[in-house]
Amino acid sequence: MARIIGIISGKGGVGKTTLVANLGVALSSFEKKVTIVDCNITTSHLGFYFDFLYYPKTLNQVLREEITLEEATYYHNTGVKIIPAALSVEELMGVDINKIKNLDFGDTEIVLLDSAPGLGREAMGVLNACNELIFVATPFMNSISDVIKCNKIAKYFGVKPLGIVLNMYRKGLNEVDENDVEELTELKVLAKIPFDLNVQKSLIYRMPTIIYNPYSPASIEIERLAAYLIGKEYKPPKGRLFYRILNFFKK
Repeated sequence: MARIIGIISGKGGVGKTTLVANLGVALSSFEKKVTIVDCNITTSHLGFYFDFLYYPKTLNQVLREEITLEEATYYHNTGVKIIPAALSVEELMGVDINKIKNLDFGDTEIVLLDSAPGLGREAMGVLNACNELIFVATPFMNSISDVIKCNKIAKYFGVKPLGIVLNMYRKGLNEVDENDVEELTELKVLAKIPFDLNVQKSLIYRMPTIIYNPYSPASIEIERLAAYLIGKEYKPPKGRLFYRILNFFKK
């Protein structure tokens, strides 16, 4: 039976979809069969992270029971399977997001559900479908307070929270300390993904950061997170020191 992990956030702009795309590729690099589902059907973006600019068959049609899940599945050269949501507003009609819980993902080992931010019907559909949960937030009180609300709702659904990922971490004086985050949310901090310009650059080229630059600080931390989730030992890729020296001289 597949592990179905919901990735949710209290608000938008915290890098949730970026994390989902990269985490899926990272898990696949550990030889796991991974499927990523874009459950943010009102403002879908996941396909862009894999340079999918045209996909005529989508999750929307699956949920309307017009096509099979296999027909809406796209294969990336990293081995990750991607099920995108439609870009068209018209495709929102007749979609029941709660039907995600009835989908059969076949031989997939790990399913990542990319939720819409907040606590709307799409997020509720993800909470209803997943059996594990990862929260994503930036290290500031407004973002963390939203996670506290989301976690209370998750407890109602009986979903197991794995912890919280702090994204765009700068180690600044105004950021909430890791220990304070754990105390406030009652969640383990799984990873602190540093603010990394390679992430923005990879978005321009429409590819996950760990493909664009596997030696970048964000890539290293996401790979470490993937290893933790499946109980594997993680070793940073060879050549990282050379890259850091090269990057220093570029600056």
